[in-house]
Amino acid sequence: MNADLGDNSAREDAARSQDSSDGDSAHAGRAGSRHETPAPAAILIGPPGAGKTTVGELLAGLLGVGFVDTDASVEAVAGKPVSDIFIEDGEPAFRKLEREAVAAAVAGQAGAAGVPGRGHVLGLGGGAVLDDGTQALLAGHRVVYLETGFTELAKRVGLDKPRPLLIGINPRAQLKALLEQRRPVYAGLARVIVPTDGREPAEIAAEVAALLETTGPPDTGVLPDTMGRAGDRAPRQPGQ
Repeated sequence: MNADLGDNSAREDAARSQDSSDGDSAHAGRAGSRHETPAPAAILIGPPGAGKTTVGELLAGLLGVGFVDTDASVEAVAGKPVSDIFIEDGEPAFRKLEREAVAAAVAGQAGAAGVPGRGHVLGLGGGAVLDDGTQALLAGHRVVYLETGFTELAKRVGLDKPRPLLIGINPRAQLKALLEQRRPVYAGLARVIVPTDGREPAEIAAEVAALLETTGPPDTGVLPDTMGRAGDRAPRQPGQ
């Protein structure tokens, strides 16, 4: 009788130990899975017409990763073009969808195809960086500002085309005001600034890929104004 009781007790202890081990393994698996999604390889920002989509796709090809365009993500969710969202639903509705698209893409939930463990290239809509929450999300990431001057932008966007924020009596003045408002935000968030005026997209993408090799991995805590401008290759000093 005592032997039977001892055997039962041993079996119960073994079962409890196995359950605990299984629980620990499952927890470890869940914890590990949270770290399996890599940070974006690069996040491109800049005004409309800077070339974020064109350069982004080329850059993704050079890095061997996927590309995510947040405007395209918004359109997929809304089922209509960005311009229609602005007109039919209003800018606040668009910005809400945009915030959600950016958050999902930064977290690696946008379904971008690429090499496992290497993230993806993310192209943000021109006004996405004005949101405080989005600015916080971008901290520590490899943010690249495609710097483009007003004259170049005016040629690229074609002021007769239906850009949502350029619809009005004087789209040229609106574009200039938009650029002046956003330029300090773009520069403040960027770890790398690459001028694009008069350059081909392939050249810009190659320059970005080369500069990314010098920036260190994402989430290193490197501040934006310790990073260099393309062509400088030297750290910028605060206030410059």
